[in-house]
Amino acid sequence: MLDIKLIREQPERVRDSIAKRHLDPEKVNLDRLLAKDGEWRTAQGRLDELRALRNELSTSVKTLKGEERQAAIDRVKGLKGELAELEGRVETLKAERDSELRRMPNLLAPDAPVGKSDEENVEVSRWGTPRAFDFEPRDHVSLGKLTDTIDFDRAAKVTGSNFYYLKREAPVVELALCQYALSRLMPRGFVPVATPDLARDAILDGIGFAPRGPETQVYSVEGSDLSLVGTAEITVGGYHSDEILEGAELPLRYLGLSHCFRTEAGAYGKESRGLYRVHQFTKVEMFIICRPEESAAMHEEIRALEEELFQGLGLPYRVVNVCSGDLGAPALKKYDLEAWMPGRGAYGEVTSCSNCTDYQSRRLGIRFRPEPGASPHYVHMLNGTALAISRALIALYENYQDADGGVRLPAVLAPWLAGLERIPPRSR
Repeated sequence: MLDIKLIREQPERVRDSIAKRHLDPEKVNLDRLLAKDGEWRTAQGRLDELRALRNELSTSVKTLKGEERQAAIDRVKGLKGELAELEGRVETLKAERDSELRRMPNLLAPDAPVGKSDEENVEVSRWGTPRAFDFEPRDHVSLGKLTDTIDFDRAAKVTGSNFYYLKREAPVVELALCQYALSRLMPRGFVPVATPDLARDAILDGIGFAPRGPETQVYSVEGSDLSLVGTAEITVGGYHSDEILEGAELPLRYLGLSHCFRTEAGAYGKESRGLYRVHQFTKVEMFIICRPEESAAMHEEIRALEEELFQGLGLPYRVVNVCSGDLGAPALKKYDLEAWMPGRGAYGEVTSCSNCTDYQSRRLGIRFRPEPGASPHYVHMLNGTALAISRALIALYENYQDADGGVRLPAVLAPWLAGLERIPPRSR
């Protein structure tokens, strides 16, 4: 969340962010927050005055005598009930103020494009040339059936729509992609972390995910305060919650490996077909915790690493700077990498990376000491997809397909493919 002092001093910056993000003013209302904050500050000020008076009278009782002493004692007793009532009101007002505060989005980077939807994201660069096929290319759903490696039909029978089985060579390719990401990123200082698939709702909320209610995109566990994670950003982000780190430790680079679970409510249409929007997938996630002055450079570093991974796989892509209306509340700025997907004849998002500054760390209580013994400051936190395996498979299958429906495998994955070079077509 934002620093309340910043909101008081620069309300127009926050108002500008809300407007450019096209947020519902009934749900995200700066005037309501400022009014609640004013009520809380007034009540807190009165509470501080009464506490000071109580302490002053309690001290004077020791020196007063007779009627004056009794009057002071009576006044202290009278203050007890008044203080209890006011303390309850202050606590209620603070909770109401903080509830409004948590709805406020992050500020926007000066170079974040202004727009309403992903159609207004701004292209930054392209790499690679989409392949010119001498046959009609198939999409990954057809290729998965022809090779008998991706089975949506039986998954629908067992689990429901938007689930899938990976068979034969496909699970081997999935593991190879994970190993590929590890091999490229561990030498860059990223520490692998295999995370739990569940997290407490407070951690999801701290990262910026709605754990319950109609707007949630994650599955919650009935009768508990746990939810299935939609990304390792949640579990890695919560790893240092309520801790004070030493400045010498920073930056911390983590590489989260996890399953991801998403409801994908309302995700329909041709472009969401197959593996593009599924309820469960495997992902390798970069996560960096750093000093505030480092985060802009770290954001560019993550973007460059995402590009390096897809260049290594030989998959054409473009990078877009995500517009204000398409940004999640925690992000100051975000890049998406979109790989060329011949099955749809267009680019499709495969990774993203966000600079969330201190928005998440304030909610999670993660701070650092710039120097030993110094007062702690909030860290900046960044996240970026190394490989979301389901979407990487779409790009891999569709770009490396052969006319007979087989799929060649990138040479860069060879160390982890147990001798496989190609997924052959099969008749059922």
